[in-house]
Amino acid sequence: MQILRTLSDLRQWRAAVPAGRTVGFIPTMGALHAGHMELIERGRKENDLAVVSIFVNPLQFGPTEDFTLYPRPFESDRELCERAGVDAVFAPEAGEFYAKDHATYCEVEGFDRFLCGASRPGHFRGVCTVVLKLFNLVQPHRAYFGKKDIQQALILRKMVTDLSLNLEMILVDTVREASGLALSSRNVYLSEGEKDRAVALFRALSKARALYLDGEKNAEKLKGILKAEIETSDPTRIDYVEIVSQARLDPVLSLEEPFVMAVAVFYGKTRLIDNFLLP
Repeated sequence: MQILRTLSDLRQWRAAVPAGRTVGFIPTMGALHAGHMELIERGRKENDLAVVSIFVNPLQFGPTEDFTLYPRPFESDRELCERAGVDAVFAPEAGEFYAKDHATYCEVEGFDRFLCGASRPGHFRGVCTVVLKLFNLVQPHRAYFGKKDIQQALILRKMVTDLSLNLEMILVDTVREASGLALSSRNVYLSEGEKDRAVALFRALSKARALYLDGEKNAEKLKGILKAEIETSDPTRIDYVEIVSQARLDPVLSLEEPFVMAVAVFYGKTRLIDNFLLP
């Protein structure tokens, strides 16, 4: 496995890939867990070569967010990638990745008005910018993203479509603990008590999904069920409980099209997100 630290390293590695061999790409910010490993496993199985990026992207953090505190266990991440059969890890420093006079950004207009975009202004502009630049450098045939960060995944899929990028976006189901809690790098910040309470997110989504499958098609009623169930866990704060269109990421009232039930909740200082896609 090669560790690539500079843009030049990555370009040289990519130029050496023989014609006809497929490249799978898994962009991450490190602190790898079983969810990331599922993406890596898919990338390895479905392509000739797999590349993982490990880069904590400063552009997607707001001024009050945890950029400096974000975990960076590079050695353990490197070992996990090596054991998983990854061919190359791209792990640049921010000063290498972005020039001091960087002034170019990518944004998918209108898709960040709700969900995480409403409470994290500029976040998805940072995500689109870093991922577009990574796509340009890696030139993958397929790229892998988890459904846990569903707004991110759907925004990036729209970016790929609108810019006619020559790659396939693969969205992979959320990996969960036995309790149902979605795996996240931020779970390490939870106390044991907070972690137990946070299982309410999965419980609430499961309850609302069951009601939908039983015939309930009123979005406001399902949102009420979601919120009431989450409130039983004594959250520190509910950021949002929303039901939005999969196609446009805007709120829907009647569930006649594919939609996302999505929640974001604080337990202590830790903000957790989760979602179900339906039908």
